[in-house]
Amino acid sequence: MSKHEQTAKSVLDKIGGESNVKTMTHCMTRLRFELRDNNKADRAALENTPGVMGTNIAGTQFQVIIGNDVPKVYEEINKIAAFGGGSAQAEEGPKQRKNPFSALLDIISGIFTPLLPALAGAGMIKALLSVSDVFGWMATDGSTYQILKAIGDGTFYFLPILIAFSAAKKFGSSMFLAAAIAGAVLHPDLTALLGGGGNLNFLGLPVTSVVYSSSVIPMLLAIWASSYVEKFFNKFVPSALKVLFVPMLTLLVIVPATLIVFGPIGNIIGQGLAGGISWLLDNTGIFGGLLLGGTMSLIIMTGMHWALVPIAILSLATQKYDYILPIMFAANLGQAGATFGVFLRSRNPQFKALSLSTSFSAMMGITEPAMYGVNMRLKKPFVSGLIGGAAGGAIYGLFHVKIYVMAGGAGLPGIPAMIGDTFAYGMIGMAVAFVVGAVVTFIMGFQDVPVPASETNVSTEAVAPAAAPTEAAAAAVPAIVEIRNSQLSSPVTGTVKALADVDDVTFAGEYMGKGIAVVPTAGIITAPADGVVNSLAVTKHAVGMQTADGAELLIHVGLNTVRLKGKHFNVLVEEGQAVTLGQPLLAFDIPAIRAAGYDLTTPMIVTNTPEFEGFEALHSGSIEAGQPLLKLDAAKPALAALGD
Repeated sequence: MSKHEQTAKSVLDKIGGESNVKTMTHCMTRLRFELRDNNKADRAALENTPGVMGTNIAGTQFQVIIGNDVPKVYEEINKIAAFGGGSAQAEEGPKQRKNPFSALLDIISGIFTPLLPALAGAGMIKALLSVSDVFGWMATDGSTYQILKAIGDGTFYFLPILIAFSAAKKFGSSMFLAAAIAGAVLHPDLTALLGGGGNLNFLGLPVTSVVYSSSVIPMLLAIWASSYVEKFFNKFVPSALKVLFVPMLTLLVIVPATLIVFGPIGNIIGQGLAGGISWLLDNTGIFGGLLLGGTMSLIIMTGMHWALVPIAILSLATQKYDYILPIMFAANLGQAGATFGVFLRSRNPQFKALSLSTSFSAMMGITEPAMYGVNMRLKKPFVSGLIGGAAGGAIYGLFHVKIYVMAGGAGLPGIPAMIGDTFAYGMIGMAVAFVVGAVVTFIMGFQDVPVPASETNVSTEAVAPAAAPTEAAAAAVPAIVEIRNSQLSSPVTGTVKALADVDDVTFAGEYMGKGIAVVPTAGIITAPADGVVNSLAVTKHAVGMQTADGAELLIHVGLNTVRLKGKHFNVLVEEGQAVTLGQPLLAFDIPAIRAAGYDLTTPMIVTNTPEFEGFEALHSGSIEAGQPLLKLDAAKPALAALGD
C-alpha cells in the first residue's frame, strides 16, 4: 500500500468515515470537507497522521492540510469512497447553519478556486510579455507577440464566461446556460453598442453603458439570479418542453436584467471596492501596508482572503494595477522566513528538514505546510512571520508597490507580475519580509521539537499507529527482566507536578505506587524508556508498559477521563509491542478534553514501587517530552544488603 493510500484511509477514518462526509474538494494544499458533523472528526488524531500537516475549520468547512501531495491523497480517497449519497436526517444529526459571512466566503472560494489555474497561466504569459517589453526580446507589432498577447489577454477578456460557468456549478444551475448568458453580454456587437454611449433601452427600459469584458460582480449577480429563474421555469414548464423553453425563457429574462439591473449595480460595487482599497492604501501609506501585511496570514487562515481575490481582479481590470496581492507576497515571505529561522535554530534533524522544505514551499506561494506544520505548531515563529509580513507590507504601503497582471502564486513565481515602476521596491519588500521573519524567529527562539533519543525513535510530527512487533522486537524485552537502576524521561510536554499535589487521592496517596505527574501542553504521550507495552485501557486514556530496566509503569492521561469512554483519545500502539524511548503511544485532544471539564494532569506511576528504593525527580517547571524526569534506584537484594 502506498503512503498516499495509507494517508487517504487514515484521513477518511478520522473525519468520521464516509457517512460523515457530504462533499469533498481540494485546493493546492488542503482537502476541504463539508461534514455532516464536525464533532465526529478526531482533529488530534488527524494532526498526528503521516502525510497530514494540520487541520483547520473555516466557517463550517473542515480542512485537512496535506501540502503538495493533496491531489494524490484526494484521488485515493475518491477510490475508496463515494460521497454525496443521501442519509436520513436522523443519521446526519442537526443541520449546521452557516452565518451569512461564512456562506459568502464559501461561495467566493468555491467559484474562484477552479479558475486559479487559468488565471495564473494566462497571467504568467502576460508577465513574460512584460519582461519581453523591458528587454526588447520581441517586436510588439510582430505576429508572434500579438498571438501571445491574445493568449494572455483571452482569459481575462472572457473572464465573465469562466465566472458564469463556475458560479452556475456552485449555485446548482445549468453551467452551459450560464456560459450562454455571459457570451451574450460579451457579443462584439453588443460590446460596441454599449461602448458607444448614448441613450440605450430595451423595451423602453434604460440600458446603462457598461462594458462587461473582464468584469466580475455583474456576472456573479446575474448567475445567482439565473439559478432561481431557471428553477422557477423548470417547475412550471411541462417536461416535454423543458429542453426548449426553460433555456429560452431564462435567457430572455436574465440577459436584459443583466443589462438593465445587475450590470450597473455590479459595476458600481466593483468600482467602489477596487477604488476604496486603492484610496485606503494611497492615503494610509506605510501604516495601511503595515497593518494589512501583519494581518494577512490571519486573513488567509480564516479564508477571508477569498473576498480580496475578486477585488484584486476588479482593480486590475479597471485601474490596470492592484495593491492587495503584493501584500500577500509580503505575508507569505514573512512566514517563509520564520520557517527558515526554525531551520537555522532547531536541533532536531527531522524537524530541520521539514522546516527547510516548507520554507521553500512558502517562498513559492504555498504557505499552509509552513504555517500549520511548523510555525503555528511552535507558536512564536508564527508571530515572527506576522512581524515579517508587517515589515514587508510597510515598505509596500510606503512606496505604493503594485502588480500589473495576475501571475503565478503570491511568492517568487509571481515576481514578473511586479515589473513596472515599483518593481525594485517590490523586491526589497519581499527580501525584508523574509529576513525579518527569519531573524525575529532566531532571536525570540521557541520550544524545539525534542531530538530523538535514538535513530529508531519516531518524531512527533509523523505519529501513526506503529506496526505490530516482529518476534525479534517482542523478544527485545523479556517478560521477566532484572531490576536495575534506571532513568525515565517525561512522557509528555508540559509542566511537572509532584504526585502529592495531584487532585486525586488515589494518585496523591501513592496507593498505586510512587511516581510523578505532568500537566500536558501537547497532546502526545511518548514512551519514557525502551520497553514493551503490556496493557492498554479499553477507554484509551491510559497505557501500561514494562521498561528494559524492569520498571512497570502506568501513564494515566487526566483525572477521571475514563468517563469519556475513549472520546478524544487515539491509541497508537498495540499490547505486546516493543517500543523505544520517545516513541508515541497515544494522542489526545487537549482543548476538547478540557472543554468537557476534565483535569488533564497526567501521572506516571511506578506500579512495582517495592522493587525500587530511590525515587528522585530530575526536573521541575516546564519540560519537553523526552527530557529526563525521574531517576529510579533499584532496591538491593536482602543478602547483598546484609553484606554491606
